Amino acid sequence: MKKTYGIIGTPLAQSASPAFFNKKFADENIDAQYLPFELSDINELPGVLEEHPTLRGFNVTIPYKLQVMDYLEDMSPEAKGINAVNVVKVTYDSDGKPHLRGYNSDVIGFSRSISPLLGPDDKQALVLGTGGASKAIIYALRQLGLKVQPVSRTASATAIAYSDITPEIIATHTVIVNCTPLGMVGHGVDLCPDIPYELLTDRHILYDIVYNPENTLFLQKGREYGARTKSGYEMWYLQALASWEIWNNDK
Repeated sequence: MKKTYGIIGTPLAQSASPAFFNKKFADENIDAQYLPFELSDINELPGVLEEHPTLRGFNVTIPYKLQVMDYLEDMSPEAKGINAVNVVKVTYDSDGKPHLRGYNSDVIGFSRSISPLLGPDDKQALVLGTGGASKAIIYALRQLGLKVQPVSRTASATAIAYSDITPEIIATHTVIVNCTPLGMVGHGVDLCPDIPYELLTDRHILYDIVYNPENTLFLQKGREYGARTKSGYEMWYLQALASWEIWNNDK
């Protein structure tokens, strides 16, 4: 019986996952399919499981990386530490009842992608956005030894507001990571986070976890002021490979 994998989220028009995995299956003669499950509400997930009894795993993208946890029986230690899930493995008991376990492969992909860019002077980072995607990035940066300052639309106990970003903060935080959907296909490709780009220098690294398009306005504006930049495509590719490993291990 052909195994099924997929992705849940909305919108999914920008997702490269179906094309990537279905090509992988064709190239490697794997009897499987990868389907997009565009859910208008996370409560539709049980229906997906019921309609696709061969579903063995799925990726999770915005806006469900936090909400999906309500449907999981267990999470990997890393996913618990991050408190966000982007990979779910589905197993079945003898009665055909599905059991869901959550993982996070974003931290793997991001860490492997940004590490070559980091130098000894890169000690502090701004992480733009405080949603599910940012949690893995913050976790990874701290694991890499950087001090992290989250930035949100409104200030909170853990985040500063965009309006709080001063020249001093830009000068000392040489790594800036966009974890918002601004600039993504389906979320306004002509948009970017509201930071003082004119204060950037060639000491700065701008990393955008958005991968479609690869050349976002955030990255364009960074290069305009000399910053080194990197799109999220490599991160996405590396986390996709990690997803496949998760779905096919015995744990």
